[in-house]
Amino acid sequence: MSTLLRYAQPREFDSFRREMSRLLDDFYPNRRADTSEADSAVWSPRADLAENDNAFVLSLDLPGIDKDTLTITLDEGQLKISGERQFENEEAGQFHRIERTYGKFFRAFRVGNAVTPEGIDASFVNGVLTVTLPKAEERKPRRIEVK
Repeated sequence: MSTLLRYAQPREFDSFRREMSRLLDDFYPNRRADTSEADSAVWSPRADLAENDNAFVLSLDLPGIDKDTLTITLDEGQLKISGERQFENEEAGQFHRIERTYGKFFRAFRVGNAVTPEGIDASFVNGVLTVTLPKAEERKPRRIEVK
């Protein structure tokens, strides 16, 4: 007779990551301007960053997230994305395995002055957040004519 055991992803790894981050902040105090959101985050979604001639395109996998919980800000050259995935399956009964991560998340990307803040656009389709960051005119490639 086999018995299913309850399983939950160890939170010790998240705690270790936060402690290492704090340690680095002690040695390099200007490493991150604001750590409060990052320190309260439980997980970090995976991201892809692509570039074309006119823009940077950032895509984050956020399955099960309500778009109303997302917060996207551009502050001092840093794009910050945060939100929360709620655990809503309490009526399912006793769990034997929980592998998905719930709680607050946070990601930050340094963009500096490479983007035009007024043109930033975000869309959320099928659990994928796509943020398009148009390049600043001085960052766009331009062809130089040879005379």
